[in-house]
Amino acid sequence: MSAILPPATGGSAAPTDPAIDTGGGTGLWKDAFLRLRRNPQAIVGAIIIGLFLLVAILAPVLAPFGGNELPGRTEITPTTIPGPGEIGGYPLGLDRFGGDLLSKLIWGAQASLLIGVVSTALGLAGGMLLGVLAGGFGGWVDSVIMRFVDILLSVPNLLLAVSIAAILGQSPYAIMIAIGVSQIPIFARLLRSSMLSQRGSDYILAAQTLGLSRGTITMSHLLPNSMGPVIVQATLTLATAVIDAAALSFLGLGGGLPQAAEWGRMLTYAQVELSIAPQLAFLPGACIAITALGFTLLGESLREALDPKTRQK
Repeated sequence: MSAILPPATGGSAAPTDPAIDTGGGTGLWKDAFLRLRRNPQAIVGAIIIGLFLLVAILAPVLAPFGGNELPGRTEITPTTIPGPGEIGGYPLGLDRFGGDLLSKLIWGAQASLLIGVVSTALGLAGGMLLGVLAGGFGGWVDSVIMRFVDILLSVPNLLLAVSIAAILGQSPYAIMIAIGVSQIPIFARLLRSSMLSQRGSDYILAAQTLGLSRGTITMSHLLPNSMGPVIVQATLTLATAVIDAAALSFLGLGGGLPQAAEWGRMLTYAQVELSIAPQLAFLPGACIAITALGFTLLGESLREALDPKTRQK
């Protein structure tokens, strides 16, 4: 008769990898968050975005002067614009109007954040409406909506935004609407594609077997499980929105006062002084590039973290 051996107490210890949940597995978003924490690219993007948000929100506290204030107007001559450190009280110098360049950059972050968030929200709302109708109903509804979306996609994104902004007039609200409308087809096609890929899933078939209506299945089950790619795209689109907003302002479609603090407008008026004050173009351009880089790095990292192929590695 063989002896009953006691369970072994030695051997390797339980895995300590935070991505391994010994209590039954991790959820999609929790697993994605754990992957982002170990991704240097995501950390750099998050730091850039965090600093951008901090500067934009605390602009009234951080900026020495108001966005449209011209404290150094008397220091400007036709051939001389004081640069960084040349005049006390203005660390980065002045612009052609006599405004403090540091204050303009700080207030410009707030303007870019407002335009980027509002325009992306408009594009996301419109795209989700069309995507839900097309992906949830299918048939002729899907065909009509997708043909309309194809027409919008046939026009380059920036050209469509310029056309809409020119029709609506020169104002920050026109820029928000123009950028938002140009983003609608991107979100619509992405959400429709995600919903179509989910329609044959087991949980959808089970809901249909239980007799749930199409609207209930679409809004309570299909839509929530199709939002992952859309959220990732919204993060990436924020980078595009910041660049498009600067481009439209650079083209003179942003309206407002010439001395108003907005990065694209600052680039417009810096062209004349490139030879004597290159910092007037370099600094706003660097702010635009770094901010867009932050959103792009975080968005791409989030896309990789949510990709089923990479999650299995």
